[in-house]
Amino acid sequence: MDQVNSVVIAGAGIGGLCAALALAKQGIQVVVCEQAASLGEVGAGLQISPNALKVLRHLGLEAELSQFAFVPQHAAIRDYKSGEYFLKSPLGEHAEARYGAPYWHLHRADLHQVLAEACANAGVELVLNAVVVGYRDNTELKQVCLLLEEGREFYADLLIGADGIRSKVREKMLGQERPAFMGQVAWRGVIPVSDLTVDIKPDACVWVGPGRHFVSYYLRGGDYVNFVAVEERSDWQSESWREEGDVNELKRAFADWHPEVSELIKSASHTFLWALNGRAELSTWHQGRVVLLGDACHPMLPFMAQGAAMAIEDGYVLAECLSRYVLEEALQRYEQSRKPRATNIQNMSKANTGLYHMHGGVFGKMKLKALQAAGRFAPNVIQSKLDAVYGYDVTKI
Repeated sequence: MDQVNSVVIAGAGIGGLCAALALAKQGIQVVVCEQAASLGEVGAGLQISPNALKVLRHLGLEAELSQFAFVPQHAAIRDYKSGEYFLKSPLGEHAEARYGAPYWHLHRADLHQVLAEACANAGVELVLNAVVVGYRDNTELKQVCLLLEEGREFYADLLIGADGIRSKVREKMLGQERPAFMGQVAWRGVIPVSDLTVDIKPDACVWVGPGRHFVSYYLRGGDYVNFVAVEERSDWQSESWREEGDVNELKRAFADWHPEVSELIKSASHTFLWALNGRAELSTWHQGRVVLLGDACHPMLPFMAQGAAMAIEDGYVLAECLSRYVLEEALQRYEQSRKPRATNIQNMSKANTGLYHMHGGVFGKMKLKALQAAGRFAPNVIQSKLDAVYGYDVTKI
């Protein structure tokens, strides 16, 4: 296989657009095919940790994104009833000094818009209403063809499947297999601060309780509060993976929680309800002239706030590998670099379920108390556990 001069990407999410921008900056011709009729993201927040921000900085986006950012002062874990802090770890200036980049909260739509505009300015072609049905990998012609509905086709030297957990590209590569429901659902929403009747701390806060947890943090310079409310459930009856949520059901589920939670939810006028799905580790991320990134190959529970960060890292590393090596070696090195890290963070995210949902009753509470003691008497131990996540810098590899 030879060098890559043209790429077609299935999916215009954050990972797909990061890959497109990184490739276009290297002079590669890029077409992004997106199934939606218009470009945009569902209104929700993202925690952009320093490892992801280093990539966005390297892509030249930090200054423009800074106008939309909120800088949290602490990462906190609090008791659902009493409000007691089990963890209060400094972020803000501390995070920037320790990791070489700030920790930000961004509205997903703001990040998406900035990425889309940067891609357009870099010459990336965006095709909407482009519903993927499969692909053909022609080794003799040294090309891959992305197949869309209505018989449309796009040829390129490489196809990147950045089309999410229900990836059609992954399905064609590895066979049809439904994602596994992880026994949890998440309500998500954004509330204007002007609508709130309670003060919210300027932190990335996780409220933990039996069988559920609640996350809150500010967006857009403090003008909005983003929330994610996760509840364990035995099944998911809906055919859709995401739907309009019943805000009254949400309010009932967290009615007896601390006033900072229950009063915040009272101000919510609507919410989306997500099924949290996952997949086992894939046997491979690439085959021939086709490669996967982001949720298409490593979907993860949002309990480390690293889903978007991993897709951002994927896109940058893949582009770098393609710039340094011939195609076959580039794809091998990409997978060798990314798969262990993404799998480890998948496992860390899954492990946090037990901590956040107080599994084990008294023993679950004891784990939180142990975390509290470590935070008081050995704060560097807590910080060091995150160093491998936040201190990672793919732009230096």
